[in-house]
Amino acid sequence: MVVYLNGEFLPEEQAHVSVFDRGFLYGDSLFETMRVCHRRVFRWHQHMERFLRGCEHLGIRCPLPVNELRDVSRKLIEANQLPHALLRLTLSRGVGPRGYSPAGADSPTLVLAMYPAEPLDPTQPTRWRLVTSSFRLPPADGLASHKSGSKLLQVMARREAEAADADEALLVNTQGEVAEGASANLFWTRGPVVYTSPTAVGVLPGVTRAVVLEICATQGIPVKKRLTKVEMLRGSDALFLTNSVQGIIDVESLDGHAFLGSSLVQRLRQAFADAFNKECGVTSATATHPSPATAE
Repeated sequence: MVVYLNGEFLPEEQAHVSVFDRGFLYGDSLFETMRVCHRRVFRWHQHMERFLRGCEHLGIRCPLPVNELRDVSRKLIEANQLPHALLRLTLSRGVGPRGYSPAGADSPTLVLAMYPAEPLDPTQPTRWRLVTSSFRLPPADGLASHKSGSKLLQVMARREAEAADADEALLVNTQGEVAEGASANLFWTRGPVVYTSPTAVGVLPGVTRAVVLEICATQGIPVKKRLTKVEMLRGSDALFLTNSVQGIIDVESLDGHAFLGSSLVQRLRQAFADAFNKECGVTSATATHPSPATAE
């Protein structure tokens, strides 16, 4: 694979970052993971809006303006020739003096890399077993709104889930309020209503989450943002997760309590696939034979 690193396109085995980089030492960094299909990035602008908010909040200077980042992304996508892929953008504060203070770290590290991905297929939904993590999120945490590289809590929660033979961890904040998955936003349904937690409980405002909320608004599906406890979720018709990698993910079970699925979730999944395919220029013909379309 070809990687972009600080102005150069390099084979991945030649792309090296300093051991003194603050992203490596402290997680002093931001990242975005985006879906690429037929050389187009899904919801580029929304990812960039969140990325730039993070840059401002953390005070990390991005060395390229957004229009140049887009050009770099296009070139990287063309170089790697993957019809279905993930594009990961990582920006760290770079190398600086020893210690927590960011003073003196004024040469940010910018990396763009690609990974192969399976096509999104609404007829074959991903189904995950979910367990409640013992790790707790702080509520009203300003960092929760940004995709910082400081994800040790999520790493440990996922490790805990995998040790319990589950696919994902459900994160609850220190007040016992349901927040999200370790790598995904959470929704639940009761009758015709879709519910999700408000971002104030410690939720990352996910891009796929935003697309689902847009679909609900367009199709007249009522949405309620509500504080809830884990035990209250068990009375739901269905639970589902959203992220940029898998799209909409069915929750098969939560802490051993099974969910049978919902026609409402299937409706949302199909609508999401339709929006994704339209934006990425996917037709019945290009689904089999990708065209050399321009990225974005």
